[in-house]
Amino acid sequence: MPTPQHQVVKPEKLVATAIGMLEQELVLPNLFQKEGVDQFKGSKDDTITVKVEGVLPFHEYAWRNDRSTGIQFDEYAERKIPVTFGGNFYSAVKLTDEQNDFDIDQWAKLLRPQVKAVARGLARRCVTTLTGAAYNVVIGNTERNLRGALVEARRVLNAFRVPDGARYIVVGSDFEAALLNDEKLNLAQYVGDDTAESALRLASLGQKMGFSFVVDQTIAPGDAYAFASSAFILATAAPSVPQSVPYGATTSFEGLGLRWVRDYDSEYMQDRSVVNCYAGTRNVKDVLVGWDEVNKTEVISASEHFVRGIKLQLDGASNYPAASSELAQITGISDASVWTPTGRKVETDPANA
Repeated sequence: MPTPQHQVVKPEKLVATAIGMLEQELVLPNLFQKEGVDQFKGSKDDTITVKVEGVLPFHEYAWRNDRSTGIQFDEYAERKIPVTFGGNFYSAVKLTDEQNDFDIDQWAKLLRPQVKAVARGLARRCVTTLTGAAYNVVIGNTERNLRGALVEARRVLNAFRVPDGARYIVVGSDFEAALLNDEKLNLAQYVGDDTAESALRLASLGQKMGFSFVVDQTIAPGDAYAFASSAFILATAAPSVPQSVPYGATTSFEGLGLRWVRDYDSEYMQDRSVVNCYAGTRNVKDVLVGWDEVNKTEVISASEHFVRGIKLQLDGASNYPAASSELAQITGISDASVWTPTGRKVETDPANA
């Protein structure tokens, strides 16, 4: 019997391959703003901060005024979004001598299913963050007029001043079917047969009205979420390799961090392989800028609001901010004009009836 041939491969090379596979396996996490934050170690309460650009009002200096009053200065400060690490997603496998010699000829074969497992953990955390956010606008009963609902979603995000560079609508399976069956939308899958394509590309349905449509089988079938890529943050970090482990490495790629360690349990004559990463997620709230028509000046909101994403439902009622709220007064989006399948319905204020 020929002696098994073992090729020595550096762990750094294998873990670099693993992080590439991880990025290819992700769907929803790839729509989040990814932050690689190995430097978080030692931070208070396992929390790191992600900086968000500050907001400043504009002012106008009267033309040819008597210069009795100086210009107005504002203080600029970037906002910091705290992201707390609360997840350690991993896959751990034991491999006997017999398996190592006769079944698994390359460690890369074992790494792929381990990476897929970690990817599902990250995806589940992102789904929980996406579906658990407190949305200020819910567009309901969309199945009767899908095109109209998508137009309304665009109108709301525009009114919320959401960046239009990268907007997504993630849909459940029933919502996907409704979209593909709607002749007015003419959405068609454009993926090819290349098996090397990423999971995100394979889940993509097409583009319409400034949105990229992506299906996710893990959210509620009749729900959809429209958001900008900056609406949610996914922060990952690779744990350090313990000095006692002879074979291990960490790496990062496209904002993702990953560690792989391997050691040998001589008592049971088996290898142990562990792939893992730390992760944290959260949504991004904004300070809003509006216009005071009476005083002809800009108004900056006193509170932060989550406006970078909204929810859509095939059935159920729509839900908009109260007309008296700060959000409604600044953006004009309120329950005084709620979208319905037949158009926006203007509600009468009981106080003015």
